Amino acid sequence: MPYLNDRVLDLGLNVLDAEADKILICNAEPATFTAANATNALGSKTFAVGGAFGSPAARSGGRKVTTTAISDGAVAAGGTASHWAAVDTVNSRLLVAQALTGTQVVTASNVFTLGAMDVSLLGPA
Repeated sequence: MPYLNDRVLDLGLNVLDAEADKILICNAEPATFTAANATNALGSKTFAVGGAFGSPAARSGGRKVTTTAISDGAVAAGGTASHWAAVDTVNSRLLVAQALTGTQVVTASNVFTLGAMDVSLLGPA
């Protein structure tokens, strides 16, 4: 039976915990830092480094990190948010992007909310 120590998975997930400092809502799935932070960005919530995600934890068949729930994200541009992204603004890196569970119409100068979301890595099959 294949084996992969939790530490191997955690080291990959630790990048999110240690480097992500901004979560954005986007009108399409971004493929680059610029797309997430500018081109596709509709709104954002900035965190202190280490505040956007929790530490790695167990999940069925692997490990996960969970985002901090957002209740006061700032909407900068109106549109339909279909994706979210987490970035490392210090190093201009897109760290993760995923589809939202449902789209959300947002209006400039309003507030957006997002529940906590998981990013996971599976162990060997």
